[in-house]
Amino acid sequence: MVCAPGLAQPKPIELAIAADPTGPVIDRHIFGQFAEHLGTGIYGGVWVGRDSPIPNVRGIRTDVVTALRALKVPNVRWPGGCFADEYHWRDGIGPADRRRIQINGNWGGVPEPNAFGTHEFMDFAEQIGAEAFISVNIGSGTAAEAAQWLEYMTAEQDTTLARERAANGRAAPWKVPILGLGNENWGCGGSMSAGHYVEEMKRFASFIRNFHPAQRETGRMKRIAVGWDSDRLDYTEEVMKAWQSRVYSWDIEGVSLHKYTTGGWPPRLPATGFGHDEYAIALTDALTMETLLARQSAIMDRYDPGKKLAIAVDEWGVWLAPNPGSNPGFLQQQNSLRDGIVAALNLNIFARHADRVKIANVAQMINVLQAMILTDGGRMVLTPTYHVFRMYVPFQDAQLMPVRFAAGRYGEGAHALPRIDAMAARDKSGQVWLAVVNIDPEAGTSLTVPGYRTAAGEVLTAPRVDSINSFAMPAAVAPRPLRAGGSGPTLTLVVPARSVAVVKLSP
Repeated sequence: MVCAPGLAQPKPIELAIAADPTGPVIDRHIFGQFAEHLGTGIYGGVWVGRDSPIPNVRGIRTDVVTALRALKVPNVRWPGGCFADEYHWRDGIGPADRRRIQINGNWGGVPEPNAFGTHEFMDFAEQIGAEAFISVNIGSGTAAEAAQWLEYMTAEQDTTLARERAANGRAAPWKVPILGLGNENWGCGGSMSAGHYVEEMKRFASFIRNFHPAQRETGRMKRIAVGWDSDRLDYTEEVMKAWQSRVYSWDIEGVSLHKYTTGGWPPRLPATGFGHDEYAIALTDALTMETLLARQSAIMDRYDPGKKLAIAVDEWGVWLAPNPGSNPGFLQQQNSLRDGIVAALNLNIFARHADRVKIANVAQMINVLQAMILTDGGRMVLTPTYHVFRMYVPFQDAQLMPVRFAAGRYGEGAHALPRIDAMAARDKSGQVWLAVVNIDPEAGTSLTVPGYRTAAGEVLTAPRVDSINSFAMPAAVAPRPLRAGGSGPTLTLVVPARSVAVVKLSP
């Protein structure tokens, strides 16, 4: 049993788990990552170059690869984001010294050397064991350009583009399991009306083809259309209306949703040094993901009652005020225990909507927004959000089990929040896993779980909600073992204040 500050116990809460799983499978792709050419997310975070003194394999830093492999990352979305709708793939292939150097007008106004292009990204994805989620340029690109990029990546037959790929070092074709048809085209992707985007999207979907032999039937590429961001309903409505009346020449498999936890726009919540009020503001905002998914699902249900199309929450996370003294266009922010709790709440919400939500990508993987990893030269630190993702690995492709509990109430000023949130699932081996988030920053929670006798796993907590991992103290917020038992057929599980717990249950 973990002993931690804040274990004053209110009345125990009974948490009942359905005896047999009846829910949908929690698709492993909801644990996806996002890597955009933004700040030091790519350069310094992933790519250091082949001649760097920082240990690397073909220019990709080894410590980052090792850390990400532990997360069993299912997919990585690349090259953006806003950057994707200014990205021209030919700028990032061929000899490095001949690649175009341009200005990254979206993020910081700094030179973009295109040293990290298609080959480097696919190498990175293979090194960490992830699949590629490629976002094509609808905003400033053409359908022909996007179609040629897919042929370059996936063609097995002897075509001009396949020969060019081989000449650049890759003879075998790559798989592209997920394709994003643009990004935020209502904003940075071209300021298009919903109707105009739909016409562009249909054209791109008609001409972009995946030629990989293993993806022609059962392994077909999933094409994701742009949906809405927080309160924009028109894109989802127009995309679904078009899909329902589509002709044979085009199709899609999903619609995106973007939602950041900001506490207001522009983002102004501090990443460190905050108290319970700003903690409650962030968590209140994060929990609106449940409402947004319900609203988008309701729109999609009208056109697609059979739930053939997925929701892809391909940008989500905490967006805070940038680190003092940093380039504001680099979106650098620290990552606290609060952010780890926000991550767990979102993952629980995605699991509860697993009948529709099949893909999600936290923004972003390294050094940007709600990062898994922070780097500084040769140094690396794992964030609380990283630890939550690693703790949640058992839920990948597990079957959701309905849970019933009284969440209680935690209040802070004008904010009323549930005290706890929970999710359970059975993995493919038959093992039952339980995740519990204790939102209350002061009081621990005692849970009774009928039908189970023991629990073993980990808990992530820290002395304060704004506790962080730094290069000086890299393990200030780190998981610790958590074990529990009980008398008779009922388990008693004590979860500390301000914590995330994931345990394996045994009857």
